[in-house]
Amino acid sequence: MTAFDVDLFVIGAGSGGVRAARIAAGYGAKVAIAEEFRFGGTCVIRGCVPKKLLVYASRFEEEFADAAGFGWSVGEPTFDWPKLIAAKDAEIARLEAIYQNVLARAGVDVFQERATIEGPNAIRLANSGRTITAAKILVATGAKPNLDAGLPGIEHVITSNEVFHLSEQPQRIVIAGGGYIAVEFASIFNGLGSDVTLLYRGEKILRGFDEDLRDALTSALQARGIRIITNDIFTNIEKTSDRITGTLKSGEVLQADQIMFAIGRTPNTGSLGLANAGVATHMSGAILVNDQSQSSTPSIYAVGDVTDRVALTPVAIREGHAFADSVFGKKSWSVDYNTIPTAVFSTPEIGTVGLPEHEALRAHGTIDVYKTSFRPMKAILAGRDERMFMKLIVDHASQRVVGVHIVGPDAAEIVQMAAIALRLGATKADFDATMALHPSAAEELVTLREKWVAPGEAAG
Repeated sequence: MTAFDVDLFVIGAGSGGVRAARIAAGYGAKVAIAEEFRFGGTCVIRGCVPKKLLVYASRFEEEFADAAGFGWSVGEPTFDWPKLIAAKDAEIARLEAIYQNVLARAGVDVFQERATIEGPNAIRLANSGRTITAAKILVATGAKPNLDAGLPGIEHVITSNEVFHLSEQPQRIVIAGGGYIAVEFASIFNGLGSDVTLLYRGEKILRGFDEDLRDALTSALQARGIRIITNDIFTNIEKTSDRITGTLKSGEVLQADQIMFAIGRTPNTGSLGLANAGVATHMSGAILVNDQSQSSTPSIYAVGDVTDRVALTPVAIREGHAFADSVFGKKSWSVDYNTIPTAVFSTPEIGTVGLPEHEALRAHGTIDVYKTSFRPMKAILAGRDERMFMKLIVDHASQRVVGVHIVGPDAAEIVQMAAIALRLGATKADFDATMALHPSAAEELVTLREKWVAPGEAAG
């Protein structure tokens, strides 16, 4: 097809890179891909998939306890961390093999080694020293955990890369961070019986989320025994034979078996050779791309977390597919970044789609807010005081629902369906006209009738 060795060379065999390679090959393109670690990328190997498996494990203790309220007698449960990690590893190996088989069936040439960019159309393989030319290059190398390199003792902490491979469950763990990963692992270890402290430099965890969600989850985590320290950071970390000690800016000293940093992620572009091809990057290292995922160098594209657009696996997959369709399938389209549903798999979990209240106010000026808090049916017989929270945000002028936010059991499952309604432009009247499914928690979304009025405001 061209004078190059391949039509497309993909660097990184994560979700976005594999999808792009497979689709492009399906259009008849000669495709090669390089991966220096394991196939499947962050999500499959050391991210959302193994994390969700650990989330499931962390919720069983509560299920055992709740069973008594429903007439079951359960013996004293015990937990085996090595057994869980071994089961997780077996599942991840199975999924990695699937990714490799997908590439093989598509006819993609696979290189299990590091690849760097030598020029606009040239790739160098680290192990063999071979140079391969390509008409198009796609960078899909994802992101890596941030660390405070200047913090004394930072070499003693773990990140989301290492946490999945601990030989022992930490009985005491301090997690620095206030985003998805920090909150999720705080819930995981708390559910497994560890003593958990969550340390966040900001005023409130989950920055950017709807304020009601942030408050509801904070209260729920604290009620479960997780200590949350805000407006503070580590100034020093020391390790002895039997513990790790962290000193905070406030002067407090925390002792733990492990200290985990989950303070964000940085696009994985270091030493990739982007400058050799004149590829423009943000100061964070993210590759700057247009809505077609094309960089400042026309032959080089990038998808997924390495572009720092929306760091979610389904987004990377959609970007990879759009790239392959547009460049090799003559079906030009770009990704719609509106109404992306997302979940925080804490316990209780968060599911959200659309605008949080503060952003809805900026975008629409006048909004109507509907919200409710109630005990889920299962919690009543279980004797739990935890409550479920739901919130609808409606643009006052058009009556379109522009935000759906949920805290509670199965929040992610409910919000996935709500995302369809938001994408189709459903109005509050459409929600009201939808028949309720009873008894369910989700029915609350279609039975909310009274607008919420802030204290001190007059009802409109």
